Amino acid sequence: MTAPNIKAFIFDAYGTLLDVHSAVRKMSDEIGPDAQNISEIWRTKQLEYSWLRSMMQAHSDFWQVTSDALTYAMKYHGIENRKLHDKLMNMYLNLTAYKDAVTTLKEIKNHKYPTLVLSNGSQGMLNKSIENAGLQPLLDKAISIDEVGVYKPSPKVYELGTDYVQCKPEEILFVSANAWDVAGANHFGYRVAWINRFKRPPEILPGKPEFIIESLSELEQLYQSKK
Repeated sequence: MTAPNIKAFIFDAYGTLLDVHSAVRKMSDEIGPDAQNISEIWRTKQLEYSWLRSMMQAHSDFWQVTSDALTYAMKYHGIENRKLHDKLMNMYLNLTAYKDAVTTLKEIKNHKYPTLVLSNGSQGMLNKSIENAGLQPLLDKAISIDEVGVYKPSPKVYELGTDYVQCKPEEILFVSANAWDVAGANHFGYRVAWINRFKRPPEILPGKPEFIIESLSELEQLYQSKK
């Protein structure tokens, strides 16, 4: 299983390189028994609010969207605690990278491929999260949707990647663990590897993954040496 004619790798950040549930996990004792459910609602609302704002043409940056989603998740469980809210938001800048993220990015860089992140994250939070997770030296650039003011899966976002690497979409392997992102990226024209960590069925949407893997480390099967 290989992906010939690939000239660059573009990664999603949240949920793909960075574990979005690690913020709550680190504070689970302080949050209490509802911690896991709060984390799940937080992530769900974060995504829903980004899509809805795009459709409503009522853009707000991802930091604000993330904060609003957390407020909802906490209120859902009857928690009104600004200090806890702010601590969790700070932890979102300190998300843990998946254990194979560093080794995989190093290996791809060793094979001379450009490596980018293309994320819904606002530029400031994205840069901080990547730096704190130790991934910054392994990426050529982190591209935020701030440049177009609309969220993935808008084609305007995926176009930012082709503009930066100056490649055709079919010469880029886009890597995401988010099935909706996989659909959007492939519908745009990218070749896509879906990291299906939780063994879920593909979404019933335009755009399908070309490759389905269960971890970042399996990307090694897909690239050819450029040394």
